Amino acid sequence: MKLSFSILLSILLQTTYAQIDSYSVLVDPVTIAGVSGIQSFAFAQHDNKWLIVGGRLDGLHRRQPFAAFDVAGHNTLIWVIDPVNQQSWTAPLSTLSVSMQEQLSATNPNFDQEGDMLYFIGGYGYSNTAADHITYDKLTAIDVPGVMNAIINGTPITSYFRQITDAAFAVTGGHLEKIYDTFYLVGGQKFDGRYNPMNNPTFTQEYTNQIRKFTITDDGTNVTVNHLPSFTDATNLHRRDYNVTNQIMPNGEEGLTAFSGVFQASIDLPYLNCVNIDSSGYAVNNNFSQYYNHYHCANLPVYDAANNEMHTFFFGGIAQYYDSSGILTQDNNVPFVKTIARVTRDATGEMTEYKLPVEMPALLGAGSEFIPNPALDVYPNGVLKLNSMTADTTLAGYIFGGISSTAANIFFSNTGTQSSASDQLFKVSFVKETANVIAQVNAQSTGKLKLQVYPNPNNGQIHVWFFMEKNGPVEISITDNSGKLLKRDIRKNMKSGDQQLKYTLSNNELNGIYYVTVKTTTESVVQKIVLDR
Repeated sequence: MKLSFSILLSILLQTTYAQIDSYSVLVDPVTIAGVSGIQSFAFAQHDNKWLIVGGRLDGLHRRQPFAAFDVAGHNTLIWVIDPVNQQSWTAPLSTLSVSMQEQLSATNPNFDQEGDMLYFIGGYGYSNTAADHITYDKLTAIDVPGVMNAIINGTPITSYFRQITDAAFAVTGGHLEKIYDTFYLVGGQKFDGRYNPMNNPTFTQEYTNQIRKFTITDDGTNVTVNHLPSFTDATNLHRRDYNVTNQIMPNGEEGLTAFSGVFQASIDLPYLNCVNIDSSGYAVNNNFSQYYNHYHCANLPVYDAANNEMHTFFFGGIAQYYDSSGILTQDNNVPFVKTIARVTRDATGEMTEYKLPVEMPALLGAGSEFIPNPALDVYPNGVLKLNSMTADTTLAGYIFGGISSTAANIFFSNTGTQSSASDQLFKVSFVKETANVIAQVNAQSTGKLKLQVYPNPNNGQIHVWFFMEKNGPVEISITDNSGKLLKRDIRKNMKSGDQQLKYTLSNNELNGIYYVTVKTTTESVVQKIVLDR
């Protein structure tokens, strides 16, 4: 009998696949020698290389005021990274003015690249000038090609930086994006003083509660800012340390979506709703709840023009909810998670969240960034055009940096050793599920289990075949496209050799994409199957 099936593989610490319609998303680790860990930084691109500015070199901030956001964790270098040729270069900030040195070593800045210019706004860190931790009221304009070439060639960098002071830019943990010709500084806070989790009087904290709008005129010498009327909402815009992502709205216009964020005005928990922003204003979507990926993490926006669907992928991070054996589990301590999820907005504007059946290989993603492939066909706001991907495999970009945690909940026991800044890169590719690619994945990625699930499409009678190299425990599970567990079969000591199992999904209403996962002590393989009744 000829079998027709496609394979999606998930091997921990090796390769992860996730599904969107007729594409798989492949997340593959890459290591560049000499690149150290970093989190909560700003980046820009030129000539297939990255410029990395600001951020921290340690993990989750400590609870003790004397140790929280200490100077030793400041990033006092500017980095250039070539992910293709796997090279890196650095230059110290010490040749710049003191004001620039201090701001450009800050964490959680707001930033946006426009052409050859990186605009770096705000950020939080220790200032020798102020003799305290502050949120910087600065905008620094950085000539990206100029400074990158200078760093690579070992020549002076000072002429490639300009800085202005503006009280409206004293913001950390917000997001700077553009809609057409207008900049939007969304959310964030002004935090001055030493962090103190017991709310002792060592700091002042003021959320902006705003979307601040402005334009920038930059002639290469002078930077002039024209502030426009802001939107203020102390209930719905009281957000920081979250994801604000470029979008194509159902009407075809550019927009932004502010996903989740912390903390709600009335309780120290993340928001579950989102805020959609366009050139005419903003609207709170209380008909949608995002349960996964609440803090800032690497995210990838992809628009499917053929179906007028906006897909946004989120990779790991921190969240109030996570999946536990197919059950949505709430943890109000808001732990680190491995979750990879997708939020889809359809042509009517309805938004739906899908937990993908695969995860990050560890507790990674918080404070990481997605750095896109500059060769991609994108909309002017950087959203990837899904329908322009014609190759069997398309490199979407890289996940870089972030916090790597040793356990889900470390905040209350954090001594600085339970987490670190990640130096791991993940190459993210879209794999088109053509017959040829399916055959390649089939041949290359089934591993020692040699998993086969058939027939595909299927009417609910699922045959699962795999090979056991030696005796041992096995877990077989079937989940739907949102990650909901439909069936689990645990065999404590399965014998070696060929294994043939059969499962029945009796609910006649089940249709669409499902996943069969087979886990042993050494391997985990996922195969997609389509139910068509």
